[in-house]
Amino acid sequence: MTESPYQGYLYAYPHKTAYRRLDPRPALADVWAGERRDALFGYVHVPFCEMRCGFCNLFTRSNPAAGQVTAYLGRLRAQTRAVRDALGPGVRFARTAIGGGTPTYLTAPELTELFEIVGFGGGVPLSVETSPATATPDRLAVLAAHGTTRVSIGVQSFLDAEARAAGRPQRRAEVEAALAAIRAAGIPVLNIDLIYGIDGQTPESWRHSLDAALAWRPEELYLYPLYVRPLTGLGRRARTRADWDAQRLALYRQAVAVLTGAGYAQLSMRQFRRADVPADDGPDYCCQDDGMVGLGCGARSYTTSLHYSFDYAVTVGEVRAVLDDYLSRPDDDFRYAEFGYRLDAAEQRRRWLLKSLLRAEGVAAADYRARFGTSHPDDFPELAALAGRGWLEPGLNRLTADGLAWSDAIGPRLVSAPVRAAMDGYALR
Repeated sequence: MTESPYQGYLYAYPHKTAYRRLDPRPALADVWAGERRDALFGYVHVPFCEMRCGFCNLFTRSNPAAGQVTAYLGRLRAQTRAVRDALGPGVRFARTAIGGGTPTYLTAPELTELFEIVGFGGGVPLSVETSPATATPDRLAVLAAHGTTRVSIGVQSFLDAEARAAGRPQRRAEVEAALAAIRAAGIPVLNIDLIYGIDGQTPESWRHSLDAALAWRPEELYLYPLYVRPLTGLGRRARTRADWDAQRLALYRQAVAVLTGAGYAQLSMRQFRRADVPADDGPDYCCQDDGMVGLGCGARSYTTSLHYSFDYAVTVGEVRAVLDDYLSRPDDDFRYAEFGYRLDAAEQRRRWLLKSLLRAEGVAAADYRARFGTSHPDDFPELAALAGRGWLEPGLNRLTADGLAWSDAIGPRLVSAPVRAAMDGYALR
């Protein structure tokens, strides 16, 4: 854990590389029986992009074949119908999102059809991802008309040369036009994604991108350290690890100082929100306690004891195979969970801890005890070692500033041995 701050981004637990085929396939009606369904997170996955960025390891396909978007919407309609039937009455979404891929790869009419299929919008927080090339006024008008409350745009860098170095060719003028279009659409929350650690990036060029983003007064910013993964386009261009780690850590600390000085609150290692902007997560939803319903071939869903999805893929050929499989499925298949991971009581505790600890507010000890009947320091004695390194406050509830900086080492360190073994075995399937 101490050799590098950048071991991996633990955005979900367990990661989908730990999922395995469920045999026999459980019916979704049985999976959700007895689960709370009054404060769910609804997520729709659109697996298409206009290009595949060099750093991307998402489940997405660039420039799909003619007719594939239409076919995908048809299968999504069938899946949505089957999932609604399985969930039964009393379902309420407290938070919704459409991601990918790039949902705004779809044309304005296709986006209209997507909203008609899934029924998102109308009084519930709704976040949609976009890109500079696809954040066009006609598409944004559809998002606004259907109640989108947040648009997240992947800018990565405001410098054309840096964007190219990260495997994302784009021009500053296109980025600025997209940001202007988002503001003109009147969507309440703008989030800008930036990446640090790009080849050739300096403190001066990083400050240039930070200042360019701040000029738009975004309600949120997400700052991502660049990862070079074996299955991505940048995998062959990695530099000396120690030098790269030092660069990324220095740029991270620079950004924290700049953004907090500009009036942004740090909510996690990656997330910063303007201090005068209220949270948009919905009044009822808590990812530690509530479930998630995913629609689309790359979406995951979770209940208390089962996380499930379709098969996971990164490489172009594997993504194409999984997508083709989704498009060829009969309607009845969507009534079952196919790949997943069953969480026993210990894993449920661990997930609750991780989803809390990696946020700036930390672990609500009373909530943990109310949920599990035990204390998190007793359940996880390894937390004492984090405090000993200065990464966890003495009460073992919150990460220190240094701890937040090392989140991508702390999270992977706390992964359980069974989950780690399953993740390590993914490539050997």
